[in-house]
Amino acid sequence: MKNDSKIYVAGHRGLVGSAIVRMLSEKGYNNLVYRTSKELDLRDNKAVDSFFAEEKPEFVFLAAAKVGGIVANNEYPADFIRDNLLIQTNIIDASYRNNVEKLLFLGSTCIYPKMAPQPLKEEYLLTGLLEPTNEPYAIAKIAGIKMCESYNRQYGTQYISVMPTNLYGENDNFDLHTSHVLPALIRKFHEAKENNAPSVEVWGTGSPKREFLYADDLADASIYLMNNYAGNEIVNIGVGEDIAIKELAGKVKEVVGFTGEIKFDTSKPDGTPRKLVDVTKLNSLGWKASISLDEGLKRAYNWFLENEPSKVN
Repeated sequence: MKNDSKIYVAGHRGLVGSAIVRMLSEKGYNNLVYRTSKELDLRDNKAVDSFFAEEKPEFVFLAAAKVGGIVANNEYPADFIRDNLLIQTNIIDASYRNNVEKLLFLGSTCIYPKMAPQPLKEEYLLTGLLEPTNEPYAIAKIAGIKMCESYNRQYGTQYISVMPTNLYGENDNFDLHTSHVLPALIRKFHEAKENNAPSVEVWGTGSPKREFLYADDLADASIYLMNNYAGNEIVNIGVGEDIAIKELAGKVKEVVGFTGEIKFDTSKPDGTPRKLVDVTKLNSLGWKASISLDEGLKRAYNWFLENEPSKVN
């Protein structure tokens, strides 16, 4: 990508898309195009076609998706598979028909089998059963990967797919009903602190291990791969280290300054026992994460304090 290349970031208001826009701007890319969901419904094929025909972007970061945690995935499985299939199909096909030079598709590590060996290597895709709680979302993402591969094979396009691990950071979703574990913990501990609650309840046993990547690191990696990687093989993006939810809860408690007790509700589901990605390929391509979990938690909580409390209290 050149500094004046026309770059479309789909999903620019979300956690991932907003980080990509920030990072592109910081790196001197000055010809960015994006639309809000009110301005352009990415599930609408005709609307997406019109947008691409009018704007003619040269590069596309496909960060738009319907996302959520265990609760949302359990309650809205049809929405997750339908909306994600529509969004990515419309954008990938419109990119081909409007001669987009290169597209980066953002998947998710939930595409890997539930009981796959750890750490998760790229070649484990489609080697076993998925985690049932987010299977519709995972299947949609796998379809996106295969669509990019198929267009590359049939049409000679340059579409690459990356699989980020669990993300957090600025513009995260802190809604307890639909958020992922880390932003949910930040909000829970903040509310407990504000209300002088004696304890905070955390779902599950606290034993599952998760890996967390700060969104700005993902954005940096995505831009790096857009400029330095071509191929049909997917690439994991992560830090290569994980942490037990119990230990994570302790870190969040400390950052927030909550002094009460942590209680684990073992009647609630744990999800996948462990989810750590193998980042050997990413590191060999010349990129490594630089924002530590401790630093990232401070940044995420500071952003929450500046942007979210009015919605919480």
